[in-house]
Amino acid sequence: MHLDIIVPVVMSCALLWWVSRGMSWTARLAVAVVTLLLIICIVLFERSGI
Repeated sequence: MHLDIIVPVVMSCALLWWVSRGMSWTARLAVAVVTLLLIICIVLFERSGI
C-alpha cells in the first residue's frame, strides 16, 4: 500500500476518535463509514487524472 492511502486513513481514524468521544456506537460506525467512503472517492478521483 502507498502512503497516499495509508496517511488519510490514519488521520481520519485519529480525528474520528477525537470527535466521537461523546457519540454512541451506531453514530461512530456511521461516521466511520462515511469517512472511509469519502477517502476512497478522493483517492479514486486523484488517480483518474481528471
